[in-house]
Amino acid sequence: MKSILIVEDSATTRSLIRAVIEEVGDFNIVEASTGFEALKLLPTQEIDLVVTDINMPDINGLELINFVKSNPRYAHIPLIIVTTERSEEDKKRGIALGAAAYVTKPFKAPELQDIIRSILKI
Repeated sequence: MKSILIVEDSATTRSLIRAVIEEVGDFNIVEASTGFEALKLLPTQEIDLVVTDINMPDINGLELINFVKSNPRYAHIPLIIVTTERSEEDKKRGIALGAAAYVTKPFKAPELQDIIRSILKI
């Protein structure tokens, strides 16, 4: 079973993203409310996909992506950014750091589901 890590400081948004992912298939879904919490979870299990916000306390989503992509142990993990940040500059920066996709809030469930299916090849 594939594992997906949701990194989002809003419990409501985390629940929404979880519900959207659960409609795609049967996954082990792990949640973190901060980037730091996500970093602590990474070594504890095999993660197949990370869905992260940008704006979070402590370590933001871009810093998280930079860490994941620069660490040989985790560099293979695809990341999706789901954020309120709509500027082209933020999008370019996220993709340049290694995010596989950039989705702005509010998002449509089918859009995120299609991206997840494409990335996980399901």
